[in-house]
Amino acid sequence: MLPTSVQAFIDAEIAANTTDFSDLRVVYLNGTLKRSPEPSNTEALIDVSRRVFDGVGARVDLVRTVDHVIPPGVYPDMREHGWDRDDFPELYRSLIEPADIVVLATPIWLGDQSSMTRLIIERLYGWSGDLNDAGQWSYYGKVGGVLITGNEDGGKHCAAAMLYALSHIGFTIPPQADSYWVGEAGPGPSYTDDDRGASNHWTTRNTVFAAWNMLHAARRIVDVGGIPAHGNVATNWDLSDSEHPNPEYR
Repeated sequence: MLPTSVQAFIDAEIAANTTDFSDLRVVYLNGTLKRSPEPSNTEALIDVSRRVFDGVGARVDLVRTVDHVIPPGVYPDMREHGWDRDDFPELYRSLIEPADIVVLATPIWLGDQSSMTRLIIERLYGWSGDLNDAGQWSYYGKVGGVLITGNEDGGKHCAAAMLYALSHIGFTIPPQADSYWVGEAGPGPSYTDDDRGASNHWTTRNTVFAAWNMLHAARRIVDVGGIPAHGNVATNWDLSDSEHPNPEYR
């Protein structure tokens, strides 16, 4: 739980906002390894970020990916590649495709992203070859950001890898679009242990900054109809190779 004074400050900024964000959609993809309803430190940091999105009236959806059957792979539907079940196509169509903002959230294990987070990045990549109405890659016009928790080093390393992946497949990354809590290096308390994480104003400030920056970027992109489609229309280039059907669209 955030300190009362910090909650009040965040709420005051929300109340002072004069921009309409109520038409925007946000989806968090939580890569925790804990199935619901087990408490998730990563979700606790998401809640800080979500306070801003909820406060301005944006629609927010939260997916704890470990609760779903999501096979590994880099194709849109892994049922077409031997798997009996794949929940990701429905998650993509119902939550990710219509979202204006996509936030990847991960715990740190062994200094790196969780296996679920890396899995989701690969599955997002599988859909990146789709085209939007302007003939651009499917994630053009969407804003991305990341949240990270752990009790060891690796926050900036994870953010760098995750933000690069989002940018590479077409997301717009606004200024300071990441935030993390790692505590002291080595074994130690996690974000929700003894309220140490929630009391860390540096992490809270950066989490709030990231939320507002994602909102501002998405508002501007949506208002101008997306990323201008001059010089980046995929259909103007044919780089396909039938002998090497690698899903490397870039």
